[in-house]
Amino acid sequence: MTNIILLGPPGAGKGTQASHLVESRNMTQLSTGDMLREAQASGTEMGKKVAAIMAEGKLVTDQIVIGLIREKLQQGSEGGFIFDGFPRTLPQADALEKLLKEMDLKLDYVIEMQVDDETLVKRIVNRAAEAAAAGKPVRADDNEDSVRIRLGEYYKKTSPLIGYYYAKGNLQRLDGLAAIEEVRSSIAWILGD
Repeated sequence: MTNIILLGPPGAGKGTQASHLVESRNMTQLSTGDMLREAQASGTEMGKKVAAIMAEGKLVTDQIVIGLIREKLQQGSEGGFIFDGFPRTLPQADALEKLLKEMDLKLDYVIEMQVDDETLVKRIVNRAAEAAAAGKPVRADDNEDSVRIRLGEYYKKTSPLIGYYYAKGNLQRLDGLAAIEEVRSSIAWILGD
């Protein structure tokens, strides 16, 4: 069982690569957004808390997110877990490390999908334009200004994690703008395939 974090700015391809790892290695993707939506719809005690907070337009606390992650980890996974969208901050990274220790689990790799910002902005804006031209739904924030704001938020909040995991010795870097198959191969190499 292998547990990893995929780090990278919006549009770096984390979701695409996580989907492949779920299919090819039987890993479980722990997407914070998906877990919150699932909890909200579940009707459980935790779900009711999440629904009430989200109904007020507030952000869900780290404590609640850790609680949701704990529930998923307790369910187990044959191939391990992919942390997607969490941690985003140093306190979240500390909380995740503490949780994994409590559950006698460890984080094997943190894979940073490095990108060139200008190329990434063009990629996202072009992808949105192609989707719109094909009559597919487009995220409202897939325009140049919004993408730059999202990148700024990523670097402000999440980039400190790069140094944090580098210091712990489990940070691996790869070119997130390479072809999908090339990125897939790089991840497979990191994971020892």
